[in-house]
Amino acid sequence: MRRGRALPGAVGALCRALPPRSRPAPDTLRCARFDRPQASLDFWRLLYALLKQIHGDKWTQSDAIDNQISFVKSVLWYHGYDRPELYQLPSDGSAGSRELLLAFSWLLHRLSLLEQLLARNRVETGDQTSVCTCEADLPNSQKGMTERAPEYRLEDRVDVRYLQWLNGRLRFQWRSLHAQHQELCKLLHKIHLFTSGSHMDQILGHFSVTETDLVRQPENYKQLLQLLESETMQLEAFLEWKQLEPVYWQWMETVLDNMAEEGNTCESQDAHVEKNRLPKATSCCPWADSLTGQIDRLSRDLLTLHYQLHKLVTHRKAVWCEKVKTGGEELKKEGFSATARKIQESVELKLLDLTYLCAQKKIKMHGSCRLVFRSKHPASKTGFGRSVSKEHVSAVSATEVIRELQMREASLDRELKQLREECRQRLDEIAEGLDGVICISP
Repeated sequence: MRRGRALPGAVGALCRALPPRSRPAPDTLRCARFDRPQASLDFWRLLYALLKQIHGDKWTQSDAIDNQISFVKSVLWYHGYDRPELYQLPSDGSAGSRELLLAFSWLLHRLSLLEQLLARNRVETGDQTSVCTCEADLPNSQKGMTERAPEYRLEDRVDVRYLQWLNGRLRFQWRSLHAQHQELCKLLHKIHLFTSGSHMDQILGHFSVTETDLVRQPENYKQLLQLLESETMQLEAFLEWKQLEPVYWQWMETVLDNMAEEGNTCESQDAHVEKNRLPKATSCCPWADSLTGQIDRLSRDLLTLHYQLHKLVTHRKAVWCEKVKTGGEELKKEGFSATARKIQESVELKLLDLTYLCAQKKIKMHGSCRLVFRSKHPASKTGFGRSVSKEHVSAVSATEVIRELQMREASLDRELKQLREECRQRLDEIAEGLDGVICISP
């Protein structure tokens, strides 16, 4: 009974914690629990609006419903939602509200949907910048892909000149973006320098771009105040949701139980129908003998393959042991010094990377930071007669970020040199197998 009273509060807090433009009514979730068709369109629109905001795209309510449904299905598939019942729903949004409720709950748990939306839609009154020096690890499926050369067909080849053109275009756009970023930094520095000592906060000591705009245009203050009040209400609803979240997941367990019961009922009814459709003359099961014979043949074939595989593995082991013995003697005679040099270089490279990784774990820089102007002279006074103290703010200096990026650049440069050397050796091996071709390395 207590959970029944807390459930409306949990659903209401969840709806209020969502962005105002895409905030659903609590009745939409309750109707979806009973798979009511009138809640399907609202749920499709809700998922479309939320996923558009997560991926940073613009969205309008005037988009066609079939385009919205197609976008939601593709994004859910991209994030790994593999429930086939969702992708079988009609493209007109006429059914499937309970399946959409399950998908919405999966997004809440898997992607931390509320946290991402609150972070993306927060009202920024300061000058924010993103700092990330983390090294993105390759997925397990991509590790080791460079160990084997891909096999291309003739029609899969791409003109090298087109790739060079794309590379040049990318470099030009990167330089243009870097120039714009530098211009932005210069303008921010001017604002921070000219407004130094004007802020009431002794730690900051200067205005941001938003605060400077409010000084110039005070009429925008009411709009900013409304946005801040709306964000405060969202944060309060989010705190209430975190307290009542277990109630919501218990409710979702009952939804899953009801779906499982309905699925078992449908399966039993289908099986009963199929059983009635079977002819009565199959009591002697004439197909059982042929099926048993096929199973016996498959068992014999599998046993034969097992013996053959065991012989092949034994033979390969013997050949490999022989190669190891002869390879040791050849290394002593000819290439021992060269092999030892390569091993030493590889070990030194790994040690350098290990040093970089250890230093990277000490300084974890990731996320959004506020840009704060710091004077080179620590004794400089603010407009209120106090010096700005660095101890009150857990700040990240640009020097630390530059040093971290330089270490990362050096590590990538070493990795690039190693990959170039491996490619050169691979090309030399390929060139040796070509008759009548002379390759001159650059």
